[in-house]
Amino acid sequence: MMMNKFLYTIIAASLTLGAYAQKSDGSTKSLVKAEKEFADSFAKNGSKAAYIAFAAADGLVFRPNPVNAKTFYAAQPDSKNISWTPAYARVSKSGDWGFTTGPYTEAGTKPSYGQYLSVWKENNGKWELVLDLGTSSNKPLNKVTPEYIEPKESYKPKFLNDKVRAAGADIVATTEKTLNTTLKTYGISAFSGFLNPDARLIFPGYEPIVGKDKILPFFNSMVDKVSLKTTKANKADGGDLAYTYGIATVDYKADLRESFNYVFIYERQPDHNWNIIAQIFTAAER
Repeated sequence: MMMNKFLYTIIAASLTLGAYAQKSDGSTKSLVKAEKEFADSFAKNGSKAAYIAFAAADGLVFRPNPVNAKTFYAAQPDSKNISWTPAYARVSKSGDWGFTTGPYTEAGTKPSYGQYLSVWKENNGKWELVLDLGTSSNKPLNKVTPEYIEPKESYKPKFLNDKVRAAGADIVATTEKTLNTTLKTYGISAFSGFLNPDARLIFPGYEPIVGKDKILPFFNSMVDKVSLKTTKANKADGGDLAYTYGIATVDYKADLRESFNYVFIYERQPDHNWNIIAQIFTAAER
């Protein structure tokens, strides 16, 4: 009975929050606003109410492995000690999904720091959180200048169904399969053919590494091999952005192997190839 009362309270709070939050007009501006409202709700109402209100029914959080967001937070002690702000955000030209990433701080006697990445989808005119993960780093030293990129055009296909969407997602999954095969053949240098010039890497212990010309030397300095096992691929209806997530096995040059959960964000190029524009790794529990 007490559990039912607790759940009713949380649901009522989520309905109240949903009345004004998360509105989507297909713009990056509206997504950034939703992300900031999510952070504000977390600080004011606690983690339970915030995730119940903002997460999609099938939304996942990586804690450390992927679990349903609403189920996970309903069973966790309430918390208000994490704050974050989006530093980089993009939305598909179809306005149906986008992502944000930026720094977070966990308050305490000894504050801890990190970087997060969240993927959001539009549902009935509002943004809903579908993927959320973060990785720890040292206290940021670099000044962050927010970069919120609006879609260059608006495009919403009229004749899409689940079969067509699945076929589109398969193309992205095939791209990642090709990347994995290339990584096995050529080692870490294989990323060269799959990274956009302005790609962003979020890796445990480091501030975001921005630019293909910086990511490749970073990987080459300490990583020998990477193996990817894709769990899921999803493509925006506009056909310009996509994401994947799964497990990455990293073999370091120091004779050490580590497993990570990863999320890669892809962008379709004018030549129809898919390049990675953002990637985040966070330690996995095996």
